[in-house]
Amino acid sequence: MTQAQTPPAAADNGGAKQLAPPVVAAAGDEAAQRKKLEDWLPITGSRKAKWWYSAFHNLTAMVGAGVLSLPFAMSRMGWGPGVVVLILSWAITLFTLWQMVEMHEMVPGKRFDRYHELGQHAFGEKLGLYIVVPQQLLVEVGTCIVYSVTGGNSMKKVHDSICNNCPTFRTSWWIVIFSSVNFVLCHLPNFNSMSVISFVAAAMSISYSTIAWAASLARGVQPDVSYAIKSRSAADATFNFFTSLGDVAFAYAGHSVALEIQATIPSTPEKPSKGPMWRGVILAYIGVAFCYFPVAILGYYIFGDSVADNVLIGLEHPSWLIAVANIFVVIHVIGGYQVFAMPVFDMMETFMVVKLKLPPSSILRFVSRTVYVAITMLVAIAVPFFGSLLGFLGGFAFAPTSYFLPCIMWLKLYKPKPFSLSWTVNWTCIVLGLLLMTLSPIGALRNIILSAKDYTFFS
Repeated sequence: MTQAQTPPAAADNGGAKQLAPPVVAAAGDEAAQRKKLEDWLPITGSRKAKWWYSAFHNLTAMVGAGVLSLPFAMSRMGWGPGVVVLILSWAITLFTLWQMVEMHEMVPGKRFDRYHELGQHAFGEKLGLYIVVPQQLLVEVGTCIVYSVTGGNSMKKVHDSICNNCPTFRTSWWIVIFSSVNFVLCHLPNFNSMSVISFVAAAMSISYSTIAWAASLARGVQPDVSYAIKSRSAADATFNFFTSLGDVAFAYAGHSVALEIQATIPSTPEKPSKGPMWRGVILAYIGVAFCYFPVAILGYYIFGDSVADNVLIGLEHPSWLIAVANIFVVIHVIGGYQVFAMPVFDMMETFMVVKLKLPPSSILRFVSRTVYVAITMLVAIAVPFFGSLLGFLGGFAFAPTSYFLPCIMWLKLYKPKPFSLSWTVNWTCIVLGLLLMTLSPIGALRNIILSAKDYTFFS
C-alpha cells in the first residue's frame, strides 16, 4: 500500500511544482502592473525632489490667503488668548508634522506615500480609509474652492484699485478667469513638475504677508484704537471666539499633503527621505512664523477691534501697493490650488484605474482633471457662503488632520509608555485638538444661521 500510494504523492508534488511558476508569474505580473501604475500616478510618478522642494511645497500649502484674516481673529480673541492660540497652533502642528515625517518609512522597505496609506497601516485597510479619506478630501477640495473665491476676489480688487472709472464686473466672472488658469496648470503630470510654480507661490505668500504687516506698521497706530473684544453680548463674544479658532485651524492645513510631498523625495536605507523632508519642513515653518506672527500681532496692534477681516482692505492707500499685494495673493493661490489638487488627482486616477478598470492614459487624466476644476469653479460661484460652511465642516477635518490624528497614529503604532513624555505630549495634543474640532464649528454654524437671510445663490 505504501508503494501504491507513492505515485499519487509524487504526482501531487509534481503538480505543485507545475503550479508554482504560474503563481509566481502572476504575483510578478501584479507587482509589475502596480509599479507601472505608481510610475504614472502624480504623487509617485517622480521621486527626484530636492530637500528645498519640500520647503516651498509645505510653505505654499501652509501659508494661504487666510493669513490676512489673522488680525481679525486676534480682535475676537484678545491679546492673551490670541497670542497663546497662535503659538500653540504653530508648536503643535510642527510637532505633528514631525511625527508624520518619521512615520513615512517606519516599516523597513515600505513607504507610506499617502495619508490614507498611513491610516490603513494604523487602523486597518477599510477603517483607515473611512477615517482619513473623507477628512483629507474635505480639506483639499474645500481649500481649492476657497482659493477659487479668494483668487476671484483678489483679481477684482486689483481691477478696482487700478481702474477707478472702469466698469465693474461681478465676482463670478473673476472666479471664471481665475479658474481658467487652473484649467491649464492642472494638467501638469506630477508633483515635481509643478516645483517652479510652487516656489513662485511660496515667494508670493511671503511677499504679500510682508506688505501687509509693513504697510500696517508704516500707517501707525490708529486714533482711539481699542483692544476690547467687540461684541453685542457675552454669547456673541463666545461664539466669535469659537469661530476664530476655526480661522486659525484653517491656517494650518498643510498636513493633508505632507506625506504626498515626502513621497516625491528619493530614499535609500542609507539616506531615508525623512532627513531632507525635515530640513524642508523646518525652513517652511520659519517662513510660516515670519508670515503669521507679524501680520496677526502688528495688524491687531495698529487697528485694534476695528481691523477688517482682510487686513489689506483696511490699508486702502496707496492703491498701487494694495494692487501689488493682491496680485501676489492671486499668484500664490494659483500655486496653492495646484498643491492641494494634486493629491485629489492621485485619488481620482487611482480609483478610475483600479476600481473602474480604465486604462491609464492622457485622455483619462485630461478629462478627470478638467471636470474637477470645473466643479470647484461652479461651487465657488454658486455658494457665496462656502467660507462659513467650510468653517463649520472644516472643524471636523482641519483639526484632526493637522492637530491630533497623527498623535493617535503615533500612540497606536509606537505605543509609548503611559505617562512618559511622548505619551503625555501626544495626549495633550489630542485633547486640545478635540476641543478645537468641537468648538470651532459651533461658531461657524451660528454665523451661517445669522447670515442666511442675506445669502443669494450665484451672487
